[in-house]
Amino acid sequence: MRAAKKKLVVIGNGMAGARCVEEILARGGADQFEITMFGDEPYGNYNRILLSDVLNGSHEEADIFLNPLAWYEQNGVTLHSGVRAVSILRSAQRVIGDNGVEEPYDVLIIATGSVPFVPPIEGLRLGDGSFKPGVFVFRSLDDCRKIARYAMGKGKGAVIGGGLLGLEAARGLQNFELEVHVIHLANHLMNAQLDIQAGAILATTLEQLGIRVHCGMNTKAVIGDERVTGLSFNNGETLDCDVVVISAGIKPNVEIGVRAGLTVERGIVVDNQMRTDDPKIFALGECVQHRGMVYGLVAPLWEQAKVLADHLTGVDPEAAYHGSKIATRLKVMGVEVASMGLTEPTQEGDEVVQFTEPKKGTYKKLIIRDGRLLGSILLGDISKSAYLMQAFGQNTPLPEERLSLLFDIGAPAAKVTFEEMALDMQVCNCNGVSKGALVDCVKLGKRSAKSVMESTRAGMGCGACKGLVGDIVAWACGGAADVDPASEYYVPTIPLGKPELILAIREAGLKSVSQVFAVLGGGAEDASSKPALASLLSTIWAGDYVDERDARFINDRVHANIQKDGTFTVVPQMPGGVTSSAQLRRIADVVDKYRVPLVKLTGGQRIDLVGVAKDELPQVWRDLDMPSGFAYGKRYRTCKSCIGSDYCRFGLGDSMALAQKLEQRFQGLDTPGKIKMATAGCPRNCSEALVKDVGAVAVEGGKWEIYVGGAAGAHVRKGDLLCVVSSHEEAIKYMSRFMQYYRESAKYLERTYGWVERVGIAKIRAVVVDDSEGIGERLDSAMQKSVDAYVDPWREAYTPKTENQFKGLLPIVQ
Repeated sequence: MRAAKKKLVVIGNGMAGARCVEEILARGGADQFEITMFGDEPYGNYNRILLSDVLNGSHEEADIFLNPLAWYEQNGVTLHSGVRAVSILRSAQRVIGDNGVEEPYDVLIIATGSVPFVPPIEGLRLGDGSFKPGVFVFRSLDDCRKIARYAMGKGKGAVIGGGLLGLEAARGLQNFELEVHVIHLANHLMNAQLDIQAGAILATTLEQLGIRVHCGMNTKAVIGDERVTGLSFNNGETLDCDVVVISAGIKPNVEIGVRAGLTVERGIVVDNQMRTDDPKIFALGECVQHRGMVYGLVAPLWEQAKVLADHLTGVDPEAAYHGSKIATRLKVMGVEVASMGLTEPTQEGDEVVQFTEPKKGTYKKLIIRDGRLLGSILLGDISKSAYLMQAFGQNTPLPEERLSLLFDIGAPAAKVTFEEMALDMQVCNCNGVSKGALVDCVKLGKRSAKSVMESTRAGMGCGACKGLVGDIVAWACGGAADVDPASEYYVPTIPLGKPELILAIREAGLKSVSQVFAVLGGGAEDASSKPALASLLSTIWAGDYVDERDARFINDRVHANIQKDGTFTVVPQMPGGVTSSAQLRRIADVVDKYRVPLVKLTGGQRIDLVGVAKDELPQVWRDLDMPSGFAYGKRYRTCKSCIGSDYCRFGLGDSMALAQKLEQRFQGLDTPGKIKMATAGCPRNCSEALVKDVGAVAVEGGKWEIYVGGAAGAHVRKGDLLCVVSSHEEAIKYMSRFMQYYRESAKYLERTYGWVERVGIAKIRAVVVDDSEGIGERLDSAMQKSVDAYVDPWREAYTPKTENQFKGLLPIVQ
C-alpha cells in the first residue's frame, strides 16, 4: 500500500520558491508530496531580471513568465495566487493567508525573497503613508506598470541607486524619452561588483548613452507638496525632476519568520540543509542567512534549491549547501560585465593584473594570491570570463603567463577550455544552468543554441551568457551545431538577414526607422535596434533617408562626443593632419571665448576641444567655421598621414594628398562600425597604415598597396593586402568599393577586422577587385550617392532640428 503523501507548503512564488518546486518535481516529488504554494502576486512565476526589459519595451510581459498559471495545474500544484501568507502556526503546523485560507503542512519552505530598501528620505510619503505621486520602487511587475503609466509624457526622471537594478531602471525610463539622472550614494557605480576605475568607465559609457550620473550624492528630501517636483541633497544642491525611482538595494523579507519565532538575524538563519531551528521548516533564497551570509544574486538560490530538493526527496539525504563563491555575468544597459570574488587586494603580496582602455569602455582586473584567482572584474570585453570563472570556482592554479588570462594571446584553444571546464560549472547565472545541463540537452537531440536555450532557459535572463552557451553547444555538437535562423537576423525583432532586409526596405520604399518597424516589425518598436536600422537606412537611401532623432545615440544627435561630466568634445576636421595658422587662431579664440578646459592633440592628428557645454555647441561650431571631424558615432572617423614624398627623404608617394582626398570623400559616412584610415608614404609605415581599417602604403615603382581589416586597439591585427594600384584614383576606387561592400554586408557594430576574418580576404578581394559577382559598378554608384549626399552637420546644426537638440543636460545647481 502506497504511503500517504506529505503536505508540502511553500510560502513564496518567486524565483527561489518556484525553482525549488521545479527541482522537487524533477526528482519525483509529485509522488511524495501534495504541494501548495502562496504567492502574493496574482500571477505565475516570472523572471525579475527581465523587468527592466518590460519597462523599456524590449520584452512583453508574457515573455518573462517562467511558470504561467497553467503550469501549476498541469503539475498538480495548488497555487494561492495573490494571497499573502501572514502567519505560521508552528504548533498546529498550519499557514494562514491574508484571505483567511489555512493550509496544513508536514514540511514548510519559506521563500519570501527580499523587499526594496527605502532610505529615510524626507517628503517621500503622503500623510497616509503611501508614496507621493511620482515616487516608485522597482521590484515587481506591478511596479513596472505603475512607472510606465506615470512616466508617459513626463520630462525628467531620477533613479536613486546606482547598483544593477538602479541602472536597469534608468534604462527603462529612457524608453519614455525622459532625461534620466542616476543618483548614487557611493563614489562609483555598482560598487558591490566593480572597483572605482571600472565604475568610472561604466559611468562614462552610460553618459554616452544619454544618462547623467551623479556619484557621492546623498538624497535628503523629495521636493513637492502634492507630487514630485525635484530632489534635494545633503550638500545643499537640488535637481528638478518629476519621476523618482528608488532602487537603493534590497533587504531580506523576514517578517513572517520573525512572527513565527524563528531565529532571524540579517535573514532567517538556516543550516547546510536549509533547515531553520524548527526541523519541519526550511527556507531558501534572498530571505535566508547561511553561515553569516545573505545572497542577492540568483546563482546561490539555484544551488540552495538543488540541495533542498535532494534532501527532501531523499535523492541525497545528506546533501549540503556550503555557501557560494559569487561569480556573475550580466549586462548593464547592453554593457557586458563579469565580476567574481574580491574587487581589491586585501593582503600584502596580492598580485594585481590590470588593463584599461576607457575610450572603448574596456576594463580588466585580476587579483591573484599564491597563483590562485581571488577576484576578477571584466567590463566591456568578457570573452575570457568562462575560463576565469572556472579557475575561480575550482581554485585551480593559474598559468604563469598572466596575459593569456585577459587576452587571446597564447591562450588555450576554445575546445581545450570547454573540455577542461567542469560539468557542474555554472554557465547561466540567471537561471542556474550548468555546462553539464547544456551537454545533456545536446545528447537528447537539441542541436542548436536556440533549442538548448529554450529547453534549459540558459541565456533567457539578462542574456550575457548567450555567446558562451552557443559556444558550448557548438563544442558539444562536435563543431556541427545547427544554425539558428535568428542568429542571421540584422535586428532581433525583424526576421530577416541583412541582404533580405535591405531588399525588403528598398521594395517597400521604407525611409525611416519607424516605417521599418511598422511594416516589417509588426508595429512593435525595439529601442535597442534603432541605431542599427538608422545606420542601414543611411547606407541604402543616402540623402533620402529620413533622420528620426530618437533613433540615434546622443553623440549623433548633437554631432559631438559626450564625456563623463555631461560636457562634449569638439573635434574639427584636419584632413591628413594638415591645418593652417588661420584655423589654429580660430581654435585658440574659441578656447578662450568658451573657456574650454582642455585642448588635446589626438592620435588621429587632430585637435580635440574637451569640456564644451551642450548648449554652447552651435556657437562653438559657428565660431570655428571648420567642418566636423566626426570623432563620434559609428562612421568614418579620420585618415592619418605621414608627410610623404614632398618632404620626407624616404617618401615614395604623396601620402598627404591621398589622405586629404580620402577625408573629403568619406567624411560623415555611416558605417556598421567606426572606420579609421591611414596613408603611409613608404613601407616604414610611420602613420601605422598596416593596422587601420583601411590603409594605403606607397612602395617602389609609384605603386600603392591597399590593406584592409587592420586593428591596433584591444584587438591587434595586421591588415590583409587587398590589391596593389598605380594611382590615387585607383586607390580611392578600390577603397570606396571595399567600404560599400562592408557597409552592405557587415553586422552592426562589427569592425572591419572581424568582418574581414569572417568573410575571408579571398572572397572580399574577388568581389571588390575582380568583380566576381558583377556588382562592382553598383557598389561604386551607391558609394558615390552617399558621398554626394554629404551635408556638414555643424552648419546644419546652427538651427536645431528639435527644441531639445542642444538644450543642456539639467545640471544639479546650488
